[in-house]
Amino acid sequence: MRPVTRNALLAIGVFLILLLALGAVPSLLNSGDPYYLTATPTDGDHEAVNGSFLPSNRYPYTTVALASGQSEPYWKGPIGLKEAFTHSPFDERSALGQRNPAAVDGDAVYVSHNGTLYRITVVQDV
Repeated sequence: MRPVTRNALLAIGVFLILLLALGAVPSLLNSGDPYYLTATPTDGDHEAVNGSFLPSNRYPYTTVALASGQSEPYWKGPIGLKEAFTHSPFDERSALGQRNPAAVDGDAVYVSHNGTLYRITVVQDV
């Protein structure tokens, strides 16, 4: 094998390994207290996002919170790198608010699921 070809293949291999590492490393960064998406049943007459048909692959934190009251933990990265590469409860809260802006009340979004009205918020476990 010619040296130029060998060096090109090595450079491509190193580049691919770095891309794989960039995709895997942010999910391993856990710092600080975890954040949870919580779904609290509430009374009242609020505009709400229809949560009965939310896809679980697009809204994993929301669907788990609607089923059990609280989502899996999410840790922010130490220097803000993780938020740029991973899906977070903050992204889901924003996406729900964009579906129905009238359902947003401060830092909460109201979601109706199977006839029950839920108040969706992101909380930090201290």
